[in-house]
Amino acid sequence: MGSTLTQIAEQLKNSQKKVQLIYAFNGTGKTRLSKVFKELIAPKADYNEGEALTKIIYYNAFTEDLFSWDNDLENDSELKLKIQPNSFTQWILQEQGQDQNIVTSFQRFSGNKLTPVFNPEFSEVRFSFQHGDNDSLPNIKISKGEESNFIWSIFYTLINQVISVLNVQETTDRETNQFDNLEYIFIDDPVSSLDENHLIELAVNLSQLIKSSNLDVKFILSTHNPLFYNVLYNELGLKSKKGSFMLIKNDDGTFELNEKQGDSNKSFSYHLYLRDTIQKAIENNEIAKYHFVLLRNLYEKTANFLGYSKWSELLPVDGRESYVSRVMTFYSHSSLSSEQIAEPTEPEKQIVRYLFNYLIDNSKFWKQV
Repeated sequence: MGSTLTQIAEQLKNSQKKVQLIYAFNGTGKTRLSKVFKELIAPKADYNEGEALTKIIYYNAFTEDLFSWDNDLENDSELKLKIQPNSFTQWILQEQGQDQNIVTSFQRFSGNKLTPVFNPEFSEVRFSFQHGDNDSLPNIKISKGEESNFIWSIFYTLINQVISVLNVQETTDRETNQFDNLEYIFIDDPVSSLDENHLIELAVNLSQLIKSSNLDVKFILSTHNPLFYNVLYNELGLKSKKGSFMLIKNDDGTFELNEKQGDSNKSFSYHLYLRDTIQKAIENNEIAKYHFVLLRNLYEKTANFLGYSKWSELLPVDGRESYVSRVMTFYSHSSLSSEQIAEPTEPEKQIVRYLFNYLIDNSKFWKQV
């Protein structure tokens, strides 16, 4: 029986783990889960009033609503990103003076030719782009991906500073006691528009930041990106700590948060290798007996990742499951080791084509990759 998002949030809240990592497909409800969790920890708290920061710091798609563009429609010359007044940015910018660290973090992923410049009140920011040796183009509007990167850079600098403050053991020695009651940091899908190299770098940096935390604050991370998930899983050592999950939405609108173990968290690159190898053999009509081995392996890896206890649960339910299972078992784990298995017949090659296409076409995982 499934659960509501509130019940899932309660499950996360009741955990004693320092880090909980959640994978979910787009549209499953992970961003809504972050909102529900925030309301559970700090009901009716609002960043604008500073209440939420006392118990939970969270980043999700709604965090970006604190920022909006003034497009200067009349003159089209004073383009700027406006920052809605809130304690979230007030503390890190005005009180801590971390604007240059934010710029450094932003340029690490966007390049040093694109420069954000805050106004003295930190209520807005303009962007300039340097081209050539000395020329620069002022007051430009950056892309949505670059904007998300910039907002994440502010948030990352915030949690970096918060952890630095809270790592001081004696509360009387801390520069501020504003975060003494902080319980959770919830991060949902930061900067999914980055290329693979920068996404890996971001995941590694975030993992190092979390591991540097000596406090009792718990971290909840959610993502739809397999690569980002995989790097976090490995960097945070969650294989031994059993802190990784998959959020699934059922057809009846309920949800499940299933623990993911073992192979379900191994490198996604091998999944892609299996897929591409089989696909190439099918396209070139070069299916050999070892492709049955690869096909079964692909089913096993996908089933593990999706949380199925048996890979056979992914097979088509159309009356052929028993036959298909026998054929795959025969070619993958031949118990007749003393017999030479002939090359696949044309009907057997058709089975490889059918099962491969069925898996790719009917698995949400492969539609996302």
